Amino acid sequence: MHLDVTELRAFYYRTGLGRAAQRAVRDRVAARWGDVKGMTVAGYGFAVPLLRPFLRDARRVLALMPAPQGVMPWPTAGRNVSALVEEHWWPVETGHVDRLVMMHGLETSDAPGAVLEEAYRVLGPGGRLMVVVPNRAGIWSRHEGTPFGWGRPYTVGQLEAQLRRHGFLPEGHWATLFQPPSQRRFWRKVGPLMERIGGRVSNRVAGGVLLVEAAKQVPRPARGGSPESARAAAPAIGAAQPAARAF
Repeated sequence: MHLDVTELRAFYYRTGLGRAAQRAVRDRVAARWGDVKGMTVAGYGFAVPLLRPFLRDARRVLALMPAPQGVMPWPTAGRNVSALVEEHWWPVETGHVDRLVMMHGLETSDAPGAVLEEAYRVLGPGGRLMVVVPNRAGIWSRHEGTPFGWGRPYTVGQLEAQLRRHGFLPEGHWATLFQPPSQRRFWRKVGPLMERIGGRVSNRVAGGVLLVEAAKQVPRPARGGSPESARAAAPAIGAAQPAARAF
């Protein structure tokens, strides 16, 4: 079940807890993918809180938002880069993306396998995927007052196994959001300290959110795949298209 885009926007941009969560996850992603010069960086789900650091240096940034969630213009200043897409059918050219981050896109989907199939398709050789999901062992997944309290929480093992089934090789995992999901002023004040300490103590257990980075395997390990015919007909961002069908 996807949350509505208006609820996600309100949490991340209008609450202190949301801004703290945004900062903690964004800093972890940016630390891994600091150099994106000349690359195409895409986000799927509600990943715009994580994409801003890449707007300056990346060749192109795409914010893909699933239809059940809805879409909002982003960024608020400058050229819009967000687009509404079907979960299993993204209007992006095959092999066009260098870095792809998912947040609130996999755990809320009724067809996570189809989402990962599209992720594999749009990533080029050497492309990397970062998946951000609620930690099954963390307290954020049990708190419905935040977006991480919805959908399917994961353990590291569960997420890595799912990624392998769809052609990805997991290469690292981290945890973040060690602060409690509370709006109380005290917890907001000590939150940054808890993130620093938590990152040194635990890599997967205590944090409310898990991040797993994986590389696209080329050639892909042999397995049954999803039909490609429907995707082949999709207009692609980055591909030459007739003017009447331009995205």
